[in-house]
Amino acid sequence: MAKSIMIQGTMSNAGKSLLTTGLCRVFRQDGYSVAPFKSQNMALNSFITREGLEMSRAQAVQAEACGIEPSVLMNPILLKPVTEMGSQVIVKGEVLGTMDAREYYKIKPSLTPDILSAYETLASMHDIIVLEGAGSPAEINISAGDTVNMGMARMAKAPVLLVGDIDRGGVFAQLVGTVMLLEAWEQNLLKGLIINKFRGDLDILRPGLSMLDDRCGKPVLGVLPYLHVDIDDEDSLSERLSRTEAPGLLDIAVIRLPKISNFTDFSALEATPGISVRYVGSPSQLRNPDMIILPGTKNTIPDLLWLRQNGLEAAIKQRVSGGCILFGICGGYQMLGQTVSDPLETQVGGSVAGMGLLPISTAFYAEKRSVRTGGTLLDISGALCGLSGKSVEGYDIHMGKTTLENGAKPLLLLNSGDVGGCFSGNVYGCYLHGFFDSNDCRRSVISALCAKRGIEENSIGAVDRQEHKEKQYDLLADALRANLDMKRIYRILDEGI
Repeated sequence: MAKSIMIQGTMSNAGKSLLTTGLCRVFRQDGYSVAPFKSQNMALNSFITREGLEMSRAQAVQAEACGIEPSVLMNPILLKPVTEMGSQVIVKGEVLGTMDAREYYKIKPSLTPDILSAYETLASMHDIIVLEGAGSPAEINISAGDTVNMGMARMAKAPVLLVGDIDRGGVFAQLVGTVMLLEAWEQNLLKGLIINKFRGDLDILRPGLSMLDDRCGKPVLGVLPYLHVDIDDEDSLSERLSRTEAPGLLDIAVIRLPKISNFTDFSALEATPGISVRYVGSPSQLRNPDMIILPGTKNTIPDLLWLRQNGLEAAIKQRVSGGCILFGICGGYQMLGQTVSDPLETQVGGSVAGMGLLPISTAFYAEKRSVRTGGTLLDISGALCGLSGKSVEGYDIHMGKTTLENGAKPLLLLNSGDVGGCFSGNVYGCYLHGFFDSNDCRRSVISALCAKRGIEENSIGAVDRQEHKEKQYDLLADALRANLDMKRIYRILDEGI
């Protein structure tokens, strides 16, 4: 059975996922078979395994850092928010149903065997498991029956490291307050503290580190600087979504929908030197980009209405009529059609007019499509004609069936033989997530944008997506080795609880 160690945080976005990813990479570099585990995750950024099962993107990224294939064993429960009060509940990769918080907490105890089974199976296959908590272990209103923070640590017999975010301010209160709110048995599981996102002179911080040790009775295992590593984020707290400026030679505007999902579709574009990818939430921010992207969303109809009500739909149409390229993915693709209907009330019910830019119609039904797939781009005209004949791999995860009307031009022929996507003029759309991860497809799009802008294509850098990601994992591991007491962390791992 594997040894284990767990990362918990003082709050959401304190750095749990990044630190877990970094430790996974360190242990892998040191020759261990290592895997990540998070019993329950809440995020709209998901991943489809080779078996067609759905899991959190964060654990898929961590698996990649470990050099292993992602598995739903690493994330047995995924909650995908649908409304302010309800989420789609996914257990072992498959949809259980859509529930509000009260309904979910009623059935939550019955899911503990699924969590334990997944963890024990994973632990039997590896040397080390790096567990990640969720939110904060000091959420005392919901601590009873916890299976994601200290409750999970106890089940896994995993020593815990607690990370706090100094960049938001109040890190000493975060750490001391969290420790004070823990029960005695929980404090016994806690073995060390880590400060994350530090900028400045470490010598000025040192007196505070000594006080933390005294007040908490737990050692500070290191202070991580504010790291600039390009690693996929898991949810809409991502700092990348606050980018609104356009310093690059090419300007790509991604519409920041309220329920934006799988925005990691654009990570490869963001990593390409010379390209600015910015996230737009209002007509005034749109300006005159070289390409607009309508991303995926968990709530197509409400987000389409938001787009319409705040004036972005009209602004996008105006840019398109002026020749701007528009590309829709998944929910964004559905919005581009003539109608979007929800006869079974899987979202909000009813039917609304789409943006009317593609000759397609979409209707939502209960069935959800989740599959790793790929295909070949067909004979494409317009600005992106260079995509014709290119192969592409990715994954398809959506609810709803889209029908192409007579005369519609299909964009993509999937490996299954089905048509995936449609285009008309300078408007393109498909269901395939990961489209821009394909080096060939991405380069073809860049070439078209450069030609349209009248700049040399070689002025835009090139990046191999997989090579770039591997380099980022190594940079993260280097930062952990340089700034954390890894000898002590290994001792905590070996001693357990």
